[in-house]
Parts: sequence; structure tokens; C-alpha cells
Amino acid sequence: MAGKGTPATALLAGQKVEHRLHTYTHQGGQAYGPEAAEALGLDPARVFKTLVAEVDGALTVGIVPVTATLDLKALAAAVGGKRARMAEVTAAERATGYVAGGISPLGQRKRLPTVLDVSAQDWPTVFCSGGRRGLEV
Repeated sequence: MAGKGTPATALLAGQKVEHRLHTYTHQGGQAYGPEAAEALGLDPARVFKTLVAEVDGALTVGIVPVTATLDLKALAAAVGGKRARMAEVTAAERATGYVAGGISPLGQRKRLPTVLDVSAQDWPTVFCSGGRRGLEV
């Protein structure tokens, strides 16, 4: 792995989970997922983004393909809630320990309820942030 590890990569290594690290140079901007897919030559439907929402006031993680939009109503229903809205960036960063654009579903500072889009089952492997911009696992 190039550079310093992240809590996500430390968790995977510590649990002896088979994985691969894929790095690219982040070019700026906020289209992090599509940028990762293009830079790594991947089908964007295979690259997943980690989003933090508030469901009935509690932070919750939704993981969806970068080609999709998080369905807040479905996320709320999946965790037994009624109302959901996207969390403030600062709240998401504080709870996960990662910066926006590099939020990984793995190794987050706080354990949050997490819902993975069913389309992940369509692929033998999927990609998600490794805990910093420019790093996918």
C-alpha cells in the first residue's frame, strides 16, 4: 500500500480479510465516486459510496453505487425509522473519523447502523472507499 494506512485498512488487515487496495490521484472536485471508477477503469455500478444520514435523529450509513441516489425513505424503513435526511458533513466526519469523499463503511470511529444496497449482490466483488480520497478497497 502506498502511503499511510487508514482505520479501514487496519481493520481489514487485523481481521485477515482478503482485500486489495486500489489507489489513484484525486483531482479535486466532489464527484469522488465517479472519479474513482474512471481512474481505476471500473464499471461505476460496482463502485459504492458511503453516505451518512439522520434517521429520526440518529446517524445511519447508507451504501449505494456511485451511479445511484440514496433513497432516504427506504433507508429509514430499513432501520425501522420514519424520517430521514442527509447528515451535515461535519456530523458525518466527526462520527466516522473520515473526511467527506473518503468516508469508508469500514473502521468508522462510531458504530452506526449500516444498510448496503442490494445491487452489491450483482457483483463478485465491489469497491468502496478505503478511508481517504484516492484509496478504494
